[in-house]
Amino acid sequence: MTILVTGGTGFLGRRLLKALENRGEDVVVLSRHSTDITKRVIKKDLSCDAIDITDLEGVSKIFHLAAYTHDLNKPKKLENLYRALNINGTKKLAKSAIAAGVKRFIYISSVKAGEANIDDHMQAIANNHKPQGIYGTTKREAEKSILEMTKETEMNVTVLRPSLIYGSGVKGNLALMLKGIEQGWLPHPPSAMNRRSMIHVDDIVRAILFLENNKDSYGEIYIATDGVDYSIENIYETLCKLKGKKYGKSMLPLSVIKFLSKLHPGIDYRARKLFGNEYYSSRKLQDLGFSTKYRLSNLNEKIF
Repeated sequence: MTILVTGGTGFLGRRLLKALENRGEDVVVLSRHSTDITKRVIKKDLSCDAIDITDLEGVSKIFHLAAYTHDLNKPKKLENLYRALNINGTKKLAKSAIAAGVKRFIYISSVKAGEANIDDHMQAIANNHKPQGIYGTTKREAEKSILEMTKETEMNVTVLRPSLIYGSGVKGNLALMLKGIEQGWLPHPPSAMNRRSMIHVDDIVRAILFLENNKDSYGEIYIATDGVDYSIENIYETLCKLKGKKYGKSMLPLSVIKFLSKLHPGIDYRARKLFGNEYYSSRKLQDLGFSTKYRLSNLNEKIF
């Protein structure tokens, strides 16, 4: 039996492919790129190409990781790209999978598909209906569509929403922070006492494989975090220790940064990313029996 993975060339996808390889699985990757991945590749673009039943011949499970996530600071200009891949591509893949007789479909969504910063665990678990921005909106629409379209079919769907993923090879703001620490130009951030949820990439892989054959997870949505709320100070100081670097000089006071953020949307966007709250509850996944292995504080440089 074959497992199909979309998004296999990405940060998370490559780690998942490695885990499946270690398990001896027959894997095929659906990708629009020619890749150096040593797997069979179906070269198609989910956002515009047709997915034929013949493409899925022999496939028993699909791990759907592919998504458009880029340029989140200017989302309205790229709304069509978000919708083409995140919604239309997901629905197209699910429809073909149903027709091809695929039995299992795990959809990697995002915490952006729901509301953040809810302290009550039960309320956080129940809240799936207030997406954040165009990215969250498209991921939420895709969730609803595939859960609805598979209700009366033999294909069982589970949705997993990772929080911010960290680990070796990470990109985005964490990669920029690491670079600044290693090169010595990133100052120590001011105290913000903010709360952010994160999870190690290998724990997300473990969560996917935990859900893979768990019948209690069919038709459900789960959030994945490592259970720790991190502040920007905590992240910075932990990464400095991880890299064996001294803390940089202090950044401007938070009050000054907040003032400057009012003067330019680019500064405001960065300030909210660094100093805002974005925390979630993974209680529902924990109650199912899953526990994470890593915390930012217990990593070494090799497994960051």
